[in-house]
This record gives sequence, C-alpha cells and structure tokens, in this order.
Amino acid sequence: MASRIVTYRRRVVDDELDDLAASLPALALEGAKAVGKTATASERARTVHALDDPTQRALAAADPSRLLSGPFPVLIDEWQYVPDTWDLVRRAVDAGAQAGAFLLAGSAAPSGLTTHSGAARIVFVRMRPLALAERGVGVPTVSLRALLAGTRPTLGGTSDVRLEEYVHEILASGLPGLRSYDGRALRAQLDGYLQRIIDHDFEELGHTVRNPAALRRWMAAYAAASSTTATYETIRDAATGGQGEKPAKTTTLPYRDVLERLWIVEPVPAWLPTSNRFSRLSAPPKHQLADPALAARLLGLEAGALLDGAADATAPAIPRDGTVLGSLFESLVTLNLRVYAQAAEAEVKHLRTVTGNHEIDLIVERGDGRVVAVEVKLAPTVDDRDVRHLTWLRDRLGTDLLDAIVITTGREAYRRTDGVGVVPAALLGS
Repeated sequence: MASRIVTYRRRVVDDELDDLAASLPALALEGAKAVGKTATASERARTVHALDDPTQRALAAADPSRLLSGPFPVLIDEWQYVPDTWDLVRRAVDAGAQAGAFLLAGSAAPSGLTTHSGAARIVFVRMRPLALAERGVGVPTVSLRALLAGTRPTLGGTSDVRLEEYVHEILASGLPGLRSYDGRALRAQLDGYLQRIIDHDFEELGHTVRNPAALRRWMAAYAAASSTTATYETIRDAATGGQGEKPAKTTTLPYRDVLERLWIVEPVPAWLPTSNRFSRLSAPPKHQLADPALAARLLGLEAGALLDGAADATAPAIPRDGTVLGSLFESLVTLNLRVYAQAAEAEVKHLRTVTGNHEIDLIVERGDGRVVAVEVKLAPTVDDRDVRHLTWLRDRLGTDLLDAIVITTGREAYRRTDGVGVVPAALLGS
C-alpha cells in the first residue's frame, strides 16, 4: 500500500521561530501533546533525536553528549524524558553555540526545572492547537497586530462561516493529527487522548491516580467551567453532582497542577493593571482547556445538543452567563486570540470587577500595558447593550485602550458609529 504523503502547512508560530532562530542558539517548543511541535520543529531540523523512542532514550541516557551531535539545527524531541538534556544544551549555548543550533520540543514541564537554569540561554516558544485561520476556516481580513497598533484601522470583509460551522470547529479539534477524522473515529481519537492523560501521563509526571473515575469527573466539571471564573470549590462540588462526599482539596490540587504541566489546562489570568482607575478588580482566572474539543468530549457533547440547548441540561452544574455553547465559542475565540497575540508579543487576559457589574471577556495586553478589549457574542448581530462594558472601559482608560471589538458569528466586519469594531470570528487573524 502506498504511504500517505503529508504536506506541512505553515503556521503562525513559524514566523516567530524564524525571527528568534536568526539570533538565538536554542529554542524550546512547549505545548500539549499532538499540537504539532515535532512537525514544526522537524521542518527546521537537520538532525533529530526522538527521545519518545525507547532505544534512542536508552542511548541518550548512556551517553547524553550524543544529543548534541549531528548537523545543525539539532532537534531533541520530547527532551523531558532525559532531563539532563536541558543542562547539556545550556552549557553548549554558554560555550558559544551558533544561532539556530538547537530546538527542544516537550509535551510536559518536568518538575524541579528552575526558570533561571535556562534564562538568557534557552527561550521558550508556546505552541497551541490550530487557530481558525490555520485550519483554513475563513480568510482573515482583520489583523490583531493592526488593532494593537492603536491606529483604529478600517474594518471590512465578509465571512461565509455560519454558526453550524463554528460548532463543527469546536468539536473537530485544533490538534493537527485529528483534522482528518470525523464522526465516531474523531470521538474515539479524543477519548483515547483523554484516557492517555489519565492512565499514563499523570503517572509519568510522578502522580499516581488512585481513582481514575474521580479524575475524569473532575476534568468534566472543569470543562463545564470553561470561560467562567467558577471557584475550585464549585468545580469540586460539580464533580460529584452535589451528591456524596466531595474529593478532598489535597486530591484535586494535584489534578490541576499536573494538567497545567501537561498544558491541557490553560487558565486566562485576570488583568490587574497598576492604574488607580480600577480599585476593585477580581483576580480569579477564567478557566480554559487547551482545545475546546477536549472540553466538549469530556462533556459528551455533539453538535445537536449544543445547537438545540440540550447541553445546558446535561453538563455539570456550573453557574455561567449564557449557554454551554456560548462558553465553548468563547473558548474557541480565546484559542485564536492566544495564537495571534503571541505572534504580536502580547498576552491574553480577562477583566471582571469584584461586584461583577462590569466584565470584559478578553483583554489583549501589549508589553507597555495598553490593551485591546474583546467581547465575545454567540450571535450574528451587535446592539448597544453588547458594547456597554467596552464603552465603560474606554471612559476609564482613554488612549490606553488601543481598540475595542466584539467577535461574533456574523457575516460582516465593520465599525459601529461609536467606534467599536464588530468582527466575525473567522475574519480575525494575526
């Protein structure tokens, strides 16, 4: 049988890697399993040491120095299996390694690795599941980088992507290796991915799971909390359906810690500016999984249940504004913004006052503290009520608010008369 030829499709992060590799000797790609780290790094590497292969791992353990051998660039894939790799590369950098010499790729953050051990030597680059533009869903006409420039660019473009297609993308996953599957095969792949985390990855990171079913229930409750700031106490309670004894904090805290080390859980931090224009902002993070498809699968959701509202009756009880579909659509938008913001050297956060009177779904912050504010609406149209928090923020920030937009499921990108932009999700790009 003929082998399948897979053509690499360039990603947003490739531009970042091009810029960094031109000057820096060592880059470390980090991110959840199957986000495409190996494929992206292999496009650049002339030598590959694959440490997920037991034979190569054994050879490296016997003689770690061999990992530095071969024509540059050298890729050390799944380097966390031989933690000495980090110090080897660090010392090679100190000894004067050339720009672009080393690429490290890893799917978990090893315990005990201190940030100073690689500071100014090995630079981390985050990889995430595919954004909509990288999936080929829509043709972006609005650039996040341009919004961050603060010039209030004219917005335009038309999208043919409808609500049903956004639901499809929520369920289809942004993990590149899963894009060719659908239906039962895709569900089986996602189930296997999640089960491997429970059965294998936790133990690999030194945490024995004594009750796999309890971990699965906690992960489902966390998935139900997507795009909310629900307390971890609320998530613990939802994991048991309010029935019986809740798992102890000493049990669930390692769940969260390990899932963060695996880059499966990626909360959105609160935006807490130093400006005295905000005296009472809430600090809890907004919960998100790396890929909304993982959240949907943990909740056992399919397109019909999301579109007809049945998902709201079956998901674990987590207080939220709006529907489960609305929360997962925000998860999809958050993933997109994170990919595009990283390319622009910006960070994605959220804003909520302590009283809950005002909240902004997502805040994209430049290095100088100036921001683009983003609301997410699961609807094709926008009215004055949808922008009230954005105009409130503009009144307080003045010129520090670079731009404000509402991301929708609609057709047209445009600016309202009040200056707020309206952008269909499929039209936003880097």
